[in-house]
Amino acid sequence: MHSTRRFALLAAAVLVVVLSAFAAESEAAVGRADKILVLKSKRQLKLMRAGKVLKTYRISLGFNPKGAKTRRGDGKTPEGKYVIDSRNPRSRFTLGLHVSYPNATDRARARRMGKDPGGNIMIHGLPNGRPSNWKKQFTDWTAGCIAVSNAAIREIWHAVPNGTPIEIRP
Repeated sequence: MHSTRRFALLAAAVLVVVLSAFAAESEAAVGRADKILVLKSKRQLKLMRAGKVLKTYRISLGFNPKGAKTRRGDGKTPEGKYVIDSRNPRSRFTLGLHVSYPNATDRARARRMGKDPGGNIMIHGLPNGRPSNWKKQFTDWTAGCIAVSNAAIREIWHAVPNGTPIEIRP
């Protein structure tokens, strides 16, 4: 029993070291970003630092991608300037970075329309349990979020601290 416990502790320690190395390698591979730029029409997310592109990722958008999000349930991805204001490591998707939508402009527009602007916009990976070759990942399938591959969200997660500005363009 004693040797089984010792083996389990050793295995756990090795796992921690391997995962830490993976996280450090992932961040080092991309570097620290100071801005995220999303180009909806090109289906691209660009990690930026000092005005230069660090890396570009392919994205999926809301199921009704043309135009800016104006209300809950419209299937659109917002357009405008926001920040990454929190993160969810236990999302129903592979990781989630929360976008600060709606901003004051979005709330005012929705109020004029008599609508709820919606919220809970994230940059996230695939739904948990989906394989990395999930066919739907390259279509616009989200409710308004910005989806990337699981490998991409892991890199973005490590490269982008909370408070990072994100600009979402048409």
